[in-house]
Amino acid sequence: MFSKVKDYILDQEFRLTLLEHRFFAVNFIKILSLEEERVSFSTSYGRVVVKGKGFSLQRLLESEVLIGGEVSQVEVTYE
Repeated sequence: MFSKVKDYILDQEFRLTLLEHRFFAVNFIKILSLEEERVSFSTSYGRVVVKGKGFSLQRLLESEVLIGGEVSQVEVTYE
């Protein structure tokens, strides 16, 4: 059990979680743009762009962000 907790705490992989009217992103390197209809992230493997409408910043931490709005598309560009 403790090894699973340790793996979770030390996990540095980018993760995007889509919820009903918001999305949550963790372990990004940098937010490249934050607009009402587009948010893009630099990650360890490339760029992730989330498109939709009505985006608004709800919570921002060092490597975590919660954004409200409706997601219509997610694009991943590997570098």
